[in-house]
Amino acid sequence: MQFELMSTLAVEKAFKSEILPGWTAAGNPLAVSWDPTTKLVEAIEAGARADVLVLIDAPMAKMVENGIIRADSVTPIAQARIGLGKRAGSEMPDISTAECFRQALLDTPSIAYSLGGASGIYFGSLIERMGIADQIKAKAVTIPAGFTAEKVIAGEADMAVQQISELMSVDGIEVVGPFPDEYQVATDFSVAIFAEARNPDVAQEFLRHLTSDASRQAYARGGLVPRF
Repeated sequence: MQFELMSTLAVEKAFKSEILPGWTAAGNPLAVSWDPTTKLVEAIEAGARADVLVLIDAPMAKMVENGIIRADSVTPIAQARIGLGKRAGSEMPDISTAECFRQALLDTPSIAYSLGGASGIYFGSLIERMGIADQIKAKAVTIPAGFTAEKVIAGEADMAVQQISELMSVDGIEVVGPFPDEYQVATDFSVAIFAEARNPDVAQEFLRHLTSDASRQAYARGGLVPRF
C-alpha cells in the first residue's frame, strides 16, 4: 500500500535535497503532494487524506481537535522566516533595518508574492500596516500558489517575497535577507500522522527519520531553524 505525505512548501528544499532521498534510498517508496498552507487545509477539509502531514502549528492543532490528526503524533520539526529574494548576481539592497527595508520595497520595480501562502497573506497585511499598500500593489506580481521566485527567474518580477526556505528552492535565486525584526514573523511547522493513516507503522518510522540528527542539519541548510 502506497505511503503518502502531504506537505507545505516551506520544507520542500530540505526534504527534496536531503531528507527524502535518505528515506527512499533505504528502500522506502513515498508519494508526496506539495501545496501552500491554505490549499492543504482546503484539500483536507474536503476529505483528502494521506499517512503523514507537515503543516503550520495553528491549523494542525485545529485538525487534532477535529479528530483528523492523531494528537499523540504531533512533532515539531522546523521554523521558517520570511525574506526577500532576487536573481543571483544582481545588486542586493540593504534591508537590515526597518527604514532600509521599507525603502527597498518602494524602490524595486516589481515584486512577487503569493496570495495563497502564509508569507504572502502576511505580506499583504504588512504593507497595509506600513502605509505603502497602494504603491506595492501597483507593481505587484501575484500568484495563487507556488514559488514566487520563479517569477524573478522568468523575468516577470525583480524581487520575491516568501519563506526563506522557499526562496532557496528556486535555482538562480539569492536570498537578500530576512525581514527585519520589526516586520518579521516566524512560522512553526510540525509533522503528524493522520488518524486514518493506512500505513501507521511506516508513518511512525518516518517521523523518527524527520527528527534525526541528519535531518536537523538538513533543515538548517535548507533555510529553516530546527525545533528539536
